[in-house]
Parts: sequence; structure tokens; C-alpha cells
Amino acid sequence: MGPGPEATARPAGAQDLTASAVGLAHTLRAAGVAATPDRVHAFLEALEVIDASSRAQVYWTGRVTFCAGPDDLERYDRVFRAFFDGEQAHARTRTHRRISFQSGQTSTTPAPGGEEQVEAPELQLVEREASAAELLRHRDVTDLDAGERAQLDRLLAAFDLPGEPRRTRRQRPGRRGSVDRRRTIRRMLAAGGEPGPLRHRQAIRRPRRVVLLVDVSGSMAGYADVLLRFAHAASRRYRGATEVFTLGTRLTRVTEALEHRDADTAMRAVSAAIPDWEGGTRLGPTLREFLDVWGQRGTARGAIVVVLSDGWETGDVEELAGQMRRLHRLAHRVVWANPRAGREGFTPTARGMAAALPACDQLVEGHSLAALEHLAQVVGGAQAGRSDERARRERDRRLAAVGARGTVAGRTFDHEGAPQVAGGPW
Repeated sequence: MGPGPEATARPAGAQDLTASAVGLAHTLRAAGVAATPDRVHAFLEALEVIDASSRAQVYWTGRVTFCAGPDDLERYDRVFRAFFDGEQAHARTRTHRRISFQSGQTSTTPAPGGEEQVEAPELQLVEREASAAELLRHRDVTDLDAGERAQLDRLLAAFDLPGEPRRTRRQRPGRRGSVDRRRTIRRMLAAGGEPGPLRHRQAIRRPRRVVLLVDVSGSMAGYADVLLRFAHAASRRYRGATEVFTLGTRLTRVTEALEHRDADTAMRAVSAAIPDWEGGTRLGPTLREFLDVWGQRGTARGAIVVVLSDGWETGDVEELAGQMRRLHRLAHRVVWANPRAGREGFTPTARGMAAALPACDQLVEGHSLAALEHLAQVVGGAQAGRSDERARRERDRRLAAVGARGTVAGRTFDHEGAPQVAGGPW
């Protein structure tokens, strides 16, 4: 006879484990691992079969189901260590434990081999750590304590930020595309002139350059360190394809300072390189300097430019609006990540934010780990498309209709930046 319904029931903590598995998949996706829905489903089904109290079995199950190639292995290891941070499984007791799948109680019937089935504290530890990491993904970074910030820093170190792929002029052999006449004729000559299958070539696709402009003024004091660690993970893995600048009262290029492998060492180097840390905010002049010195020379041309700022501007907002329009003409896409956008009732009524919004292709949140994961997907092109351009033009038209003189009184914007009022769309 098969097992009864008590034996096949899911444990009480199965829902927490499922939510943690989904959170792990989100973090893996942000790190560049293709954690597709079918792989997540396979991982969840495997968790029901294996001994989920064993950290090693959970690790190898995720590695088998999520990793599709050698490039994913190192990324998976980084994410798994950060997500399930804690004592290694082999350092704990070696008593073999099995999980009872009965509802509300733990079985103590002997297991095969004379071993006793007892409650699995390792499973509780893994569930607790995974659930804490899942909750951490959605919390505002300014509300975290020292221990939670340390875990957040480990999760940020696993991030990947490749730009949206673009077609280059270089080509390589492929299964489809234009006919490669040289290779086709060479193949025919090698066969003694006999006709053979056509050879094709296709364009090589490479990620676009990503430019991160991080606001380090006083109003961004609670977010600047986290955003710079996010930039460190991006620039260290894509050297030459990622540029990082800080904005305050002046412009500072910190790409070289972020080349240190260790994040803490890189943060100390960045702190020493920035003369205006937690100072004032002059977004217009600093953007003009960036465009004059770096942007027009090629750094911003065809790139994805991400401005990480709350939009507070103490200078002339008309200058900021003009420089943002300049930047939009040069860049492939301009994304503005506002940490304040994650708060309930957010309205972009800050003078700088309202002036810059018409020149932005997309407005996203930047207050939590989940928001930064979404930003990574936007930069990678997963959330990009024609709808972004239509939304930007609609925002531009609507703001121009009322005049964006630094504030948008009485207007609210959704998380994508579309204006709204209490009765519906503006």
C-alpha cells in the first residue's frame, strides 16, 4: 500500500520554504543566472524529495536545477552563501535526520537502518535564514540594523548589471543569418567543387555600456553607501563596459576606485576620492560637467545611463532640465532610480525630480534589494521596449501642458512615473 494522506501532507513550514526558494530565484536572476519559472518549479519539486534539513542537499539541488553552464556556477555559489548565510552543514552534528511530513507533530518512528526520526533543527535554521533573507529583499535599507546591513552587503556583492544587448558590426559563424560566401566557397573547394550546405554568419551581440551617476549629497546619506556597493558589483565584473560617477556639489569619477576586489576596501577608496560626501546638491552643473568632459567624448553615446538620486536640487532646475534633455539625446536610455519612490504616497514634487522627469525613459524605485533587482532587469533590457518610449512621450506632453517649473503641485505618479490623481489617470 502507498503512503497515507498524513505522509504526503506538506510540513507547516513548506510555505515559508517555497517563498524563500522564490526569493533565492529572484536574487539568482539579478546575479545573472537564468532562474526561469520552469527551473524554479523543478527546484520546488526536488525540495519535496530530498532531505531538506541538509544544507548540502539543498545546495546541490539548486545547483543542478538553476545552473545551465560553467558561467553560472561561480555566481550560484556567491548567491547561495549570501542568501543562506550561516554555519556550514558539515560543521553541525552528523546524526542523520529525516523530516516528518505529518501535520502538526514530529514522528519518532525508527528510520531505515535503526536511526531515529527526530525534528530537524537544520531545516528550521535554513528556513529561518531564508525567510529572513526574503524579508530583507523588500525592506528599506535605511531601516536595517548592523547585522541586516552586513547580510545585505553580501547579497549586493553577488549582483550582475550587464547592459541591454546590442548588435555590433563584427560577425561570427552562425546557423542562420546572411550567407558567408567565403566559408561556403572554401567548403566547396575542399570537397572538390561539389556543392554543399550554405555557411551563414550573424552579428555579434554585446552588452551596452552602463553609466551609473550616484548622488552622494546629504539627502542621500542613508542610501549612498548601498548604491555604491551596488555599483561596485556592477563595475568589477564588467570593466571597461561600466562607468561610475558621483554627483554632489561636483562630479567625481570613481570607476578606478571601485576596481578593488574587496567591497570594503573599495568603499574606503571611494570615500577618500569624493570631496563632497554628504554635501549639497547641484545636479544641473554636475551633469553639464559630465556631458562636456565625458558624455560627448563617447561615454554616454549609446549607453544606458542610470541616475540614482532623490531629485533634490539646490541650483537652477531649468539648467537641470536642459542637461537632462542633452543626456537623453546622447544615451540609448535614461533610467532614474529614486530611493524615495518606494515610500507610500510618493509624489515626485521635488524641484529637480519634476524638472528631470520628462527626459527620463523610466522611473524606478531604489530603496531596497528587490528594487535594485528590478533595476538590474531594466538595465538588462528585460523591462525595456516601445512602451517605455510611449510612456516617456506621454509624460513629456502632459508636463508641458501645465508647465514643469520645478514642482507638480497636487499630482502623484505611479511606480513607472505615470502621472495620476485621486480619480484616475491625469
